[in-house]
Amino acid sequence: MTVPVQVPPSEVVPGRTASHTVRQGSIAWMVLPALVMFVAFAVIPLIGVFALSFTEWNGIGDIRPAGFDSWREVLTDPGLPNALWVTFEVMALSWAFQTPLSLLLGVFLAGKQRYRGVLAVLFFVPLLLSQAAIAITFKALLDPNFGLGAGLGIDFLVQDWLGEPTLALATVVFVVSWQFIPFHTLIYQGAVRQIPVSLYEAAQLDGAGRLRQFFSITLPQLKNTVIASSTLMVIGSLTFFDLIWVLTAGGPGDATRALALDMYIRGFRANLMGPASAIAVILVVVGLLLALALRRLGGGRDAGSQLEGM
Repeated sequence: MTVPVQVPPSEVVPGRTASHTVRQGSIAWMVLPALVMFVAFAVIPLIGVFALSFTEWNGIGDIRPAGFDSWREVLTDPGLPNALWVTFEVMALSWAFQTPLSLLLGVFLAGKQRYRGVLAVLFFVPLLLSQAAIAITFKALLDPNFGLGAGLGIDFLVQDWLGEPTLALATVVFVVSWQFIPFHTLIYQGAVRQIPVSLYEAAQLDGAGRLRQFFSITLPQLKNTVIASSTLMVIGSLTFFDLIWVLTAGGPGDATRALALDMYIRGFRANLMGPASAIAVILVVVGLLLALALRRLGGGRDAGSQLEGM
């Protein structure tokens, strides 16, 4: 005798549906405060700056519509290509200087020796200082007459570091890197500690040394971390203002006049808020394009977890 088999209906269980809906609602309420803050302090000011770029305003008087005059003034200014070039120079050089050092230091500080914890705390101190204070300190140390080189009698340090264009740009890159390498080192340190120890144990059984383990295991596993760190470096380099202003004021000449500094000089020194707002919009657009390019380089939505597939 054949016993009939009853096939269960394919509908979703009502209780499970209700629970899933409640969970989604809870997540939405948790995201809402961050969304409100983002709209209030990012989206609305950005819209205001974009609208201000089509006006004429000295920062005090009435705001008068100016059409595309501010944009025409900025885009036809011969100083704009130089400001863009300086910005990209600082961006590229600081990335090339910070990334390998941050990666190596992050791998080193990810060890379990006791003294590395103390070293990590001391190494993090530069990030706690303000950029203006750091710029004042380095400006005093690099003074050719009364600085560190003159005091110690080291001829190599007795140079016009901030008065020669190439040296001034190199000094800005060095000071920026000195402050922010600890931050990116902390990112790499946390990422290295997430790599499974079993991968290194298997590599040791196969006879791989430390150098081979670094290039075959550590570096590939840090791909997403490198992209994230590089994005922070690149976007952050677009906003360097106070450090460059205190250190070189954009000089000598326009050798270190980056785009953010150009925006400040136009807006708060020349009282041209319209052109300054146009430069601010350009900075936002450049930052978004660079962030999208780096995201595409990292695989975009297809970039899964660095531990996926193991």
